[in-house]
Amino acid sequence: MKKLINDPENVVAESVEGFGWAHDDIVEIRTDPLFVLRKGGAVQGQVGLVSGGGAGHEPLHAGFVGEGMLTAAVPGAVFTSPTPDQIQPALAAADGGRGVLAIVKNYTGDVLNFETAVELAEDEGTSVRTVVVTDDVAVEDSLYTAGRRGVAGTLAVEKIAGASAARGDDLDTVTAIAERVCSQVRSMGVALAAPTVPHVGRPSFDLADDEVEIGIGIHGEPGRHRIPAASADDIAQMLLDPVVDDLGLGSGESVLLFVNGMGGTPQSELYVVYRQARRLLEGRGVTVARSLVGSYVTSLEMQGASVTVLRLDDELTQLWDAPVRTAALHW
Repeated sequence: MKKLINDPENVVAESVEGFGWAHDDIVEIRTDPLFVLRKGGAVQGQVGLVSGGGAGHEPLHAGFVGEGMLTAAVPGAVFTSPTPDQIQPALAAADGGRGVLAIVKNYTGDVLNFETAVELAEDEGTSVRTVVVTDDVAVEDSLYTAGRRGVAGTLAVEKIAGASAARGDDLDTVTAIAERVCSQVRSMGVALAAPTVPHVGRPSFDLADDEVEIGIGIHGEPGRHRIPAASADDIAQMLLDPVVDDLGLGSGESVLLFVNGMGGTPQSELYVVYRQARRLLEGRGVTVARSLVGSYVTSLEMQGASVTVLRLDDELTQLWDAPVRTAALHW
């Protein structure tokens, strides 16, 4: 294993410290317990948004803390949920007087620990709602989750809910909008090579040089099937077709198309996948009204990509377009 780290046990704390120093105009770091907070803390009179999960998926979630998106993000150890005693102080710190929305990816540890933290926060007087992201069409069940996993679609939930909060919506409205995005977003991923977790020191799974894994999760969970390596166009179709079919997209609809890198894929290859995914959507009569291409929801240095499609309406498009200023996403 060759990585730019020191002690594997300290990699998350050292990474978060460096992130905070690099972006000290956007975020501030709390160290006991560890979480990332929007610079200046909660915005008074505005609903707060908190998310989190195991490290290793950067820039998710800390990279999305800032104006128009998350108020706080809570990192756990690599691929490991943060603990309730980390999450509860972040929920409290994000409360600007109008309550807090917790955005949780559907993994058993994340769900259980956020549930406990929400109970603790409510006991301390913080009003909290929770939405669970379940956008991965690859599996119905896995070792990590009951039901579908939360993957790259989480970015769309955080962005659009964050814009809803920024325009002054109340907690019920922000929650309803987040739930609407969850119901209209789907994702599917592929791995060309596995990631290596620092404290494990070996790849999460084995793939032959001539194999790819279709439908993997962001922790290296197994996918739907392992196939011989194929062209980018063929793989793009294998990823897109289940997403479109699950959404029931029809001619005349508008979507956001998001092609996400898993951490070890060049941007040039992501655009090759995007090109074919867009051609296939337009061939079905679907309009790609908004696009995003880049490595935003990663799995350490995994080689691979995912395709995410969000069905848009006028309000969701407006909220996607709303200003955002975070370390990883800004316009």
